[in-house]
Amino acid sequence: MADPLTIRSVIAHPLRAVLPTVQVTSQGDWPALEIVIVEVVTESGLTGIGECLARRGSAGYARFIRDVLAPKLVGRSAHDRRALWNAMRGTLTGRTGGMLIEAIAGIDIALWDLAGQAAGQPVWKLLGGIGRPRVQAYASSINWAEDLRVEAEVAKALAQGFTQIKVKIGRPAEEAIRRVRFIRRLVPDDVLLGCDANWIYDADDAMRVGRAMADCGYWFLEEPVPPGDHAGYRRLAQHLPIRIAAGESDFTAADSAELVRDHVLGLIQPDVARSGGITETWRIAEHAAMHGVAYAPHIGWSGSVCAAASLHLAAAAENFRTFECMVFDNPLRQHLSAPLVGDVAVLRDGMLEVPQAPGLGVTLDREALARMRVPD
Repeated sequence: MADPLTIRSVIAHPLRAVLPTVQVTSQGDWPALEIVIVEVVTESGLTGIGECLARRGSAGYARFIRDVLAPKLVGRSAHDRRALWNAMRGTLTGRTGGMLIEAIAGIDIALWDLAGQAAGQPVWKLLGGIGRPRVQAYASSINWAEDLRVEAEVAKALAQGFTQIKVKIGRPAEEAIRRVRFIRRLVPDDVLLGCDANWIYDADDAMRVGRAMADCGYWFLEEPVPPGDHAGYRRLAQHLPIRIAAGESDFTAADSAELVRDHVLGLIQPDVARSGGITETWRIAEHAAMHGVAYAPHIGWSGSVCAAASLHLAAAAENFRTFECMVFDNPLRQHLSAPLVGDVAVLRDGMLEVPQAPGLGVTLDREALARMRVPD
């Protein structure tokens, strides 16, 4: 008897959306965002959807998925997620990372969506974890911009019901320290604050900023130094009385394994649309749980499918701490699928609902998909 989840085709949709408001970080301005939506279609007609992070050059990602990865999958069972993951990983030799793992992520998420639909269960149940119906969320992110814009964004986040807020910081360090103190004065004492530097500092400047944050009672400092600077991370963890957060730039569990094992990180933040999909991101979260390190999914500038997959992981992970809820308008998150998930518009009492329908629990809006598609 034929397997109804035999893969018939893999379709990749490169998308681009212009943002209503330019987002500003230490690394520069972002007026538009790109992702790739992946569909895995089975012989039975059941289709799973996924998303891979492709901030720039999404058409190139789509061609890679279509021409290189799809032929490794067609004719095989969508049930065999780990075998398929390994087959795709074997496409290129050398260290794991880059476009390959991000492309795998989109396909892997779609395979989990298929598995949930076939079983009639949401993905969080397939993961067999904690099963939270709602998750705590934090507002992300207050821009690295002029004070008037920052003050307005903070006030809006508080009015929306957030009790946790993350702020972008950058260079020079003196200006970041001033911003840290400025934000602290804007919010009540019981509001938790974090800062995201987008790895703009060296360890010396990060130490100065981190000390100012600790003095102001901040909760965590995210990506203070470049991802590969493990010595810098160790130095900061040894000398700062504040959680060090990282992981959005990691591709596999091996990338963060040492820092997690040695408790250098207090918060691990993999992005499911980059970190090899649900299969590998779950491995990262489980490894962190084994070592007592908290897990907080990175969402960033991704789309709605990434948000849905991240909610399922958050619902299931034993060590989940908080969920990144982006507070700026992003058509890739707000208009690409239904129902709306992981967005401030559906925030209630600082919490976000986890999808309960089979699979990821979201369906694509075909009109929005066509409208945002770029030529490939």
